[in-house]
Amino acid sequence: MTADLGIWALPLAIVAVLVFSAVLAAAQTALSAASRSKLRTMAERGIAGAATALRLNANPERLIGAILLLDTLAIVLATALATRLALRVSLPMPVAIVSVLMAVTALILTQFVPKILSIAQPETMACRLAPLLQGLVVVVTPVVVLLRQIARALLRPFGIAPDPNGHLLALRDEIAGAISLGHSGGAMEKADRDRLLGALDLSDRTVDEIMRHRRQIQMINADDDPGDIITQVLASPHSRLPVFRGSEDNILGVIHTKELLREVDRLVRGEAGAGPDGIKGLDIVKVAMKPYFIPDTTGLDEQMRAFLARRTHFAMVVDEYGGLQGLITLEDILEEIVGEITDEFDVAPRDSGLKRGDTGDYLVDGTMTIRDLNRAMDWSLPDSEANTIAGLVIHEAQMIPLEGQIFRFHGFQFEVAQRRENRLSKLKLRPL
Repeated sequence: MTADLGIWALPLAIVAVLVFSAVLAAAQTALSAASRSKLRTMAERGIAGAATALRLNANPERLIGAILLLDTLAIVLATALATRLALRVSLPMPVAIVSVLMAVTALILTQFVPKILSIAQPETMACRLAPLLQGLVVVVTPVVVLLRQIARALLRPFGIAPDPNGHLLALRDEIAGAISLGHSGGAMEKADRDRLLGALDLSDRTVDEIMRHRRQIQMINADDDPGDIITQVLASPHSRLPVFRGSEDNILGVIHTKELLREVDRLVRGEAGAGPDGIKGLDIVKVAMKPYFIPDTTGLDEQMRAFLARRTHFAMVVDEYGGLQGLITLEDILEEIVGEITDEFDVAPRDSGLKRGDTGDYLVDGTMTIRDLNRAMDWSLPDSEANTIAGLVIHEAQMIPLEGQIFRFHGFQFEVAQRRENRLSKLKLRPL
């Protein structure tokens, strides 16, 4: 009688171990496939298990280590019990075949079936299984920590070390991938995709990539005649202009048209009351605001926060030697997210710098940034070595090409359509 109870206990134990392994596989798949944003929303609504699932996902290395340890022990135990059962009942087949059949059965019942069920409703399964898994993870954490240290020690001689920020970077890549997938699947417009990806990319970009180069800056010479200064300010489409004296690297301040108008009003009919001749007493440096200088390596997200904190929208960009490189405004950063911004004070709509030719070529302004071209055409030209199209051609050619020269790289044909001095002002692009 006792022997019969032992024989019946073995199948029950095998089934229990297989069910346990299936629960582990379902929990792992559900927690891996569940959307963190959906879990957070469910936790805020008070759904049971959602907060626990978020805590488990916060430390994926510990979670996966605990599941692998428990699942391995379960499979080994089930195989051992099946082998013992085969020996007890004297099955007419070798023990090796029994072990193989047990392994195949365990694979189907404890891996494929529960994982397919979890993928169908990952958030719901994660909330249901997270409380159970939380207790198991706490119990085996000391063993997991020991095994993790041993694994790291074995990998250290090969120069492999875990990245402490890897989870955050993976989450960011997951968001970017979901946005791109939504656009390719037709669920999101290209403009919406560009805005969302532009906001994500701010942390990876610096001000020198989008600044207005010093060649393109309109400046006021403090030594000019006051009348000429007023004319130049009124003719400019910009409300803020840098003021220099002697050299353009010697920036004394930034003049705002409103402050200039107030000073002119004071000189003409205000406290001075000197009439039109009072303009001759205009001191542009006295009216100008103190300049705000930033290094060209400043990140865009950091600079946007600095603009908001300082309550200013205008900064001069300098290199490591203090030389003026260009200027950047809050509008420039916002344009990286929402696209080109124009208003009623712009002299004319800005040229996109990209035109389609009759022969299938694209005529591109050499100063157009690679990022803008990629966003406009959905291309993937590299922008790690150069910011502009002209810069990319010069970098790849390792020279300043002559007009009419043709190059082929990165899947495109580049032809220098126009060169002015040492600048490639126009380029023809053709996808190969």
